[in-house]
Amino acid sequence: MAIFVDESRWWFKDHQWCHMVSNHSFEELHLFAVTLEIPPRAFHGDHYDLPMHIRAIAIDLGAQVVTSRELVTHLVSSGLRMSAAQRRAYKNADAVDHGSGMPAIDLGQ
Repeated sequence: MAIFVDESRWWFKDHQWCHMVSNHSFEELHLFAVTLEIPPRAFHGDHYDLPMHIRAIAIDLGAQVVTSRELVTHLVSSGLRMSAAQRRAYKNADAVDHGSGMPAIDLGQ
């Protein structure tokens, strides 16, 4: 069981961002996000978006640094990776409780 962060390489609204995932469960991921005080809106169906300053805290608390490719590999091998269509459906769902620990759509798990 581990939490992973990739490199901060995406810019949005004057901040550099990275992704954070679990290779075990959404519950583990959400609990770590609560520890970091990350708002639920930062959850995107199978990962959290983190600004660079929160990434540093995540690493200090034990998140493992990996490449973006390795991060996706961990998601896929854990069965937590959503397809692009599933992520779009999650993002566009009207009644989603983002960050609740429950996927917005049935992933068959």
